[in-house]
Amino acid sequence: MMGPKQEAQAALFYEFSLEDHVPQDHLLRSIDRFVDLDDIRQYLAEFYSHTGRPSIDPELLIRMLLVGYCFGIRSERRLCEEVHLNLAYRWFCRLNLSNPVPNHSTFSKNRHGRFRESKLLRHLFEKTVARCIEDGLVSGQRLAADASLIEADANKQNSTPKEDWDHNAIDPSDAPRAVKEYLDVLDDAAFGAASKVDPKFTSHSDPASQWTAARKGPAFFSYSTNYLIDTDHSVIVDVEGTRSIRQAEVGSVRIMLDRIKAQHDIDPERLIADSAYGSGPMLGWLVDRHIKPHIPVLNQASRKDGTWSRTDFEWDPENNQYICPEGEPLKQFRRNYSDPNRGPTGKGVAKYQALKHTCQACPSKMKCCPNADARKITREEHEDARQVARDIAKTKQYAISMRLRKKVEMLFAHLKRILGLGRLRLRGPCGANDEFLLAATAQNLRKLAKIFPAPQQT
Repeated sequence: MMGPKQEAQAALFYEFSLEDHVPQDHLLRSIDRFVDLDDIRQYLAEFYSHTGRPSIDPELLIRMLLVGYCFGIRSERRLCEEVHLNLAYRWFCRLNLSNPVPNHSTFSKNRHGRFRESKLLRHLFEKTVARCIEDGLVSGQRLAADASLIEADANKQNSTPKEDWDHNAIDPSDAPRAVKEYLDVLDDAAFGAASKVDPKFTSHSDPASQWTAARKGPAFFSYSTNYLIDTDHSVIVDVEGTRSIRQAEVGSVRIMLDRIKAQHDIDPERLIADSAYGSGPMLGWLVDRHIKPHIPVLNQASRKDGTWSRTDFEWDPENNQYICPEGEPLKQFRRNYSDPNRGPTGKGVAKYQALKHTCQACPSKMKCCPNADARKITREEHEDARQVARDIAKTKQYAISMRLRKKVEMLFAHLKRILGLGRLRLRGPCGANDEFLLAATAQNLRKLAKIFPAPQQT
């Protein structure tokens, strides 16, 4: 039998509890156990005025931002609508049914103001990492580093070629926020000072972004998010935003390693990375820090014509010379210089050469130097560190490290596909760093919720 027609009837009183209507296995229940915002009001106290109208609770704004980044809600307008309609989001943000949701413009005012001035988002990320360390998810022994391109909020139509661009013509007092930030980071190692080469195009709306074609497709403006993760449970221990060029990405690893040492006293046993980080200065810096570089060496000394390369010659450190496969020495100096400046080249490269008459009479000359009178070999300043990395590459631990390195790529895939951070919404270096910090915080919170889910209550 067909039942009666359902009609809404008004009631004077309702007995309703948000706690009862949020599922016990909801992701936000597990995340809520690891969000510690007790000290946020004290942390921001000096950035609020003592007079005037009461502000929106900063804890509410942070909780709403975490909801947006955990569930891939990129628009702040849509985030406000979702929090208004979704009971689980209201429960996580400590809003009851009668509490109003803040206006979307409140986020811009706080993100560009007191949140950025106080470095609150960095503080929130560090607290999440500390919680991961406390729960035993971070050993700090095996760390992996990599970078990924994130498209900037800029396009080629609103850009200028490098031959027509002049940053000295910009009036800082009349420039937008992103342009002012670009002028502030001209001498920053992660941005303006990373390379002396000017980009092919410079965006008017976001000049600090890098014009790049690194994806082997159409070029675009982008920033790079750099992750430093612990390979035990893929916890992000640090994150840094830079220009999308190799020099800036490699330099960010040094910054992150120094920062985790100061913040969390993490001194890794090894660093895992790809060949982009295998330059001599980077390997030398790691070896000096007593960090084993599980990194493929960026080697351009091999020859393609079939003749002997530098690796075929044996290095004799005691006598400061190379020994060729025929047993003949290649020396840097064959007499003592009274003037020390005449010896070294001054460019961080030492040159070693065999005797001309020895090479001319050698039976293997065609395999060694068919087009030269004598064989010459150059040795860079950090060649000892390169050799350390080559020796590590022959071990079983290195093969394991190369498999563990893929965990960073999985985090980048999760960042773009699940969290939806394929394109930035904020402009400027500060805006890019804010988005990268919030996204990394959300990924760590989701990791904690996955490993330690909330207990199921009957």
